[in-house]
Amino acid sequence: MSVLYVPDGLDGERVDTAAARMTGLTRSRVGELIGEGLVLLAGVPVSKASTRVRGGQLLDVDLSEPVRMARVTPAVVEGMRIVHDDADIVVVEKPAGVAAHPSLGWQGPDVVSGLAGAGFRISTSGAQERQGIVHRLDVGTSGLMVVAKSEHAYTVLKQAFRDRTVDKIYLAVVQGHLDPLRGTVDAPIGRHPGSEWKFAVTSGGRPSITHYETVEMMRHASLLKVHLETGRTHQIRVHLSALHHPCVGDPLYGADPKMSAQLGLDRQWLHAAVLGFVHPGSGERVEFRSEPPADLAGALSVLREQ
Repeated sequence: MSVLYVPDGLDGERVDTAAARMTGLTRSRVGELIGEGLVLLAGVPVSKASTRVRGGQLLDVDLSEPVRMARVTPAVVEGMRIVHDDADIVVVEKPAGVAAHPSLGWQGPDVVSGLAGAGFRISTSGAQERQGIVHRLDVGTSGLMVVAKSEHAYTVLKQAFRDRTVDKIYLAVVQGHLDPLRGTVDAPIGRHPGSEWKFAVTSGGRPSITHYETVEMMRHASLLKVHLETGRTHQIRVHLSALHHPCVGDPLYGADPKMSAQLGLDRQWLHAAVLGFVHPGSGERVEFRSEPPADLAGALSVLREQ
């Protein structure tokens, strides 16, 4: 049996379709394996090929062919802007709807393929599909990412993120008003015990620290400046949800879908606005800034007028 995690990009797909994309088997072959009881989802044998999968679930498949790995395919990524480029690093402004790197099941654009399509040569360190990637942003989060071009930069930046010497500041709009207006959330994050495709504050999770400060209060929402010490998956979204103030536009973590619809948002109001670190080549401290894109700026304007 081969144990695989269902990627977020396949959330909601039929199990035969998801298994085919993840393993390289044909859908008909997957159907045969299902009939033989050789496909398990979350530890339970799949009885119907039409069963829907969820991101993060465990999928066990009896493979008769090698697993197909995600590949980097050079492509143009619309809306991705180069903020800085030198011999060691490239800093990009990632749009929402773009992944950090290719992954099994994800059919959309990604930063690594976009850089390859633009002619950039990046570090060969890291897994094949994640070469040069030293940190990531959620698909639905826009903002700044740094990618290593040299092997030296990859090593130095990976260590800097591990040592928490990188300044990562986000802007977030949340429902309601936080009390106190500024504070720190120090709470471990792990997989949600009742939903395998979500994360939550759990006693057995990894240490996670988020600092927040209220920048502006509106009638129904607040604009926050958020500083991350750690970089767990969905960290800001999980911590703010745990405070009962989810990011606007983030129904996965408790946001009001009616508010999202009124604001025209189809993703969380979260933007990586500031990225600062010691440059791996020069040794100088550098800092890059990014303004929220049009969809977030428009939603914020509507909230200010309410």
